[in-house]
Amino acid sequence: MKPMPHDAQPVLEVERLSKRFKIYNTSKDRLVEGLLKRPRHRVHTALDDISFRLGRGEAIGVLGQNGAGKSTLLKLVSGVLLPDRGTIARRGRITALLELGTGFDGRLSGRENVAINARMIGMTNAEIRERFDAIVEFSELAEFIDAPLRTYSSGMVMRLGFAVAIHADPVCFIVDEALSVGDARFQQKCLKRIREFRDGGGSILYVSHDINSVKLLCDRAIVLAHGKVAYDGAPDEAAQVYYRLIAGVDRDQPSGSESDNGSYGTQLTRIAGVTLSNRFGPATRFASGDEIAIEIDCESERDVDLSVGILIRDRFGQDVFGTNTALLDETARFESGRTTRCRFTLPLNFAPGKYTLTVALHSDDTHVHDCQHWWDAAASFEIAGFGIEPFSGLCYVPVAFEQRTNESFESTQEHHVKTGT
Repeated sequence: MKPMPHDAQPVLEVERLSKRFKIYNTSKDRLVEGLLKRPRHRVHTALDDISFRLGRGEAIGVLGQNGAGKSTLLKLVSGVLLPDRGTIARRGRITALLELGTGFDGRLSGRENVAINARMIGMTNAEIRERFDAIVEFSELAEFIDAPLRTYSSGMVMRLGFAVAIHADPVCFIVDEALSVGDARFQQKCLKRIREFRDGGGSILYVSHDINSVKLLCDRAIVLAHGKVAYDGAPDEAAQVYYRLIAGVDRDQPSGSESDNGSYGTQLTRIAGVTLSNRFGPATRFASGDEIAIEIDCESERDVDLSVGILIRDRFGQDVFGTNTALLDETARFESGRTTRCRFTLPLNFAPGKYTLTVALHSDDTHVHDCQHWWDAAASFEIAGFGIEPFSGLCYVPVAFEQRTNESFESTQEHHVKTGT
């Protein structure tokens, strides 16, 4: 977490925040309740006693399953909704990019929507005039800026909304899954701008299902479950709590159990040990391109077919490669009372650096259903130097290169046409 000056107050302070909604089965029930004053609804508690502080220059990720309360939290913090209980203290301009189309009018042009949306988030007329060209340039919508917004695609609306919000010069930027819309190039552009905003001292509240982006972007992460805070702390641990939630595994296990090391599951079939080896034997240090064997020893209390999986993460916690026997169309058979060794063989075609290996046993192609044993960071290893030709980036991909003159290229094309090859 970035240090906060001693005299600096947090840009956002949420204390014991709660929000409930009335849920009606039909619109008729709402009308009957209003006329007869008889309850025809059930109450859904979206948020229950939520508290946290967002410091200056800090980035907090918010994780949780659908229905956990993430969107409600952002709407409350941004002022779209009012809380039933609790307080929200905001210090400085906070801008939000929430659901696509929020604050936009499809009948108006992009130009008109920029002006209206910018005023809604607190920009002055002078600021709008000064930054209008930069907003349009960032959105890459100059040729459409005078067209009605109803003619825009959802990705174009997201571009315009993001461009306005990030140019409002806020102290805090709130963004949710809206960035999942649009092409990969523009998503990268948005994330780059968010990182620049953070590095310049801006605060961020970021909701995403993309665990890798949370790990890379955020100093800490909050996990919501059933409207409550299930975890608030380091992004890596938050990711594990989130994984356990989607796998349906209770994280409250006795202290000192393997769960303290990121190991959980029903464990009717469990992983007893993991070994990495190259051609010389067991090792934890390899060269890029080395062929390695990952051996996983498993014990079972029953006869069962399961999927065995591996996941390699880099030093930033990014998932760089994973597979399992279900994806490989293989069957792993386990017998009661016996230890079984499973082996994956693969080339370590990754860049030099430090990595961890996570292993898992489950009954489907993911650990979300019937997680038997998930062991996070069961082993760690280092790739030191290149055993293959050097490359830049994270992963090695075999590449062929050739060079020809225009004349030889054209003659080759003519040959293919004449011979039909």
